[in-house]
Amino acid sequence: MEKMGFRFIVFVLAISFLSTPVISDLILSKVERKTDLTSQIVRISSSLKVENEGPNVVSEVLLSFPDFQVKKMAHMVVSLVEGKGKSKGSSINLPAQVIHPDGMPPALTLYSVSLPKGLSKGESLTLEVFAVYTHSLQPFPEEITQADIQLVVYQDSAYFLSPYKVKFQSLNVKLPSSRVESFTKLENSKLVESELKYGPYEDLPPFSYSPVVVHYENNRPFAVAQVLVREIEISHWGNVQVTEHYKVAHGGALNKGGFSRLDYQARPQVRGVSSFQRLIAKLPRGAHSIYYRDEIGNISTSHVWGDSRKTVLEIEPRFPIFGGWRTAFTIGYGLPLEDFLFASEGKRFLNFSYGSPMEDLVVDNLIMKASIFASMQLYSWNHLSSF
Repeated sequence: MEKMGFRFIVFVLAISFLSTPVISDLILSKVERKTDLTSQIVRISSSLKVENEGPNVVSEVLLSFPDFQVKKMAHMVVSLVEGKGKSKGSSINLPAQVIHPDGMPPALTLYSVSLPKGLSKGESLTLEVFAVYTHSLQPFPEEITQADIQLVVYQDSAYFLSPYKVKFQSLNVKLPSSRVESFTKLENSKLVESELKYGPYEDLPPFSYSPVVVHYENNRPFAVAQVLVREIEISHWGNVQVTEHYKVAHGGALNKGGFSRLDYQARPQVRGVSSFQRLIAKLPRGAHSIYYRDEIGNISTSHVWGDSRKTVLEIEPRFPIFGGWRTAFTIGYGLPLEDFLFASEGKRFLNFSYGSPMEDLVVDNLIMKASIFASMQLYSWNHLSSF
């Protein structure tokens, strides 16, 4: 059913693109994409060299994504790279917003990226697009036993989907291992150890799309926080107390056939390869009074270490988490207030990370609560993505 649904999406896109008009005189002279599939979170980095071949000054660049990808997009940032070649320097983040121009395919979402300076005829620039996706890997098969490895399916396009002509492009897909069940074979495609390569492809028209499917082994933790409640309490005594309540599930292939603790303890890397036994949180430096507990009480299977830049907390649930299984726990820690509070124009601001400190944890629902002492007044509450 999953494959049939994917074919339907491609069919709609292909039919729509045939009648799509050319948007502007911009072209992409070179596109390099790198897709990281080594965990449950999909990270795609794209380098786009944009050139203006028309007579008019262009102030925006359009990016296009299939709707089924946008629904799973957790974060995207577009940056302008200053300098060229070996002299490339810093980058500037650019604003991007969704637009709805006439005549575009119905199965596409377009973003308009505003340029700080108009691009004149014959000029070029380089954009870096970094996008993060969650729940993009589908377990196949959907159910496995305790001893089975986990196989997942990833779907994308070998061609960079763009409203502009692309002169030269390539795609590299990084996998967690060389164990690949199958992948879509196209012209100029090959698998080299744990890296899948497509391209180079040249002189492709706007909205070119060539679907690829990769079926591969991925036993990395598929930890999903179905609900995370973060409580931040600012005290009179120069301390920030953080309490985080997690309801975590294994979002991978469902476990079937029961569980044997004896088999797991004898060979955990074989009889529990698809499960996860620990989670790692990178806490801010100076974290102290750290605890880890659940409804039963304190859990002793945790370890803490760190340096001048961070504090690392490694926790182990009371039991290994297999596909479909759930667990709930709470971690808490204190932080020195002077590291997060600063003053400007007579006001005080708390600069604190918004997302979870857990590595490679997908958070479906996040609730933030802030408590301040009575003499303080809360003016505003702003947040930025933590990816």
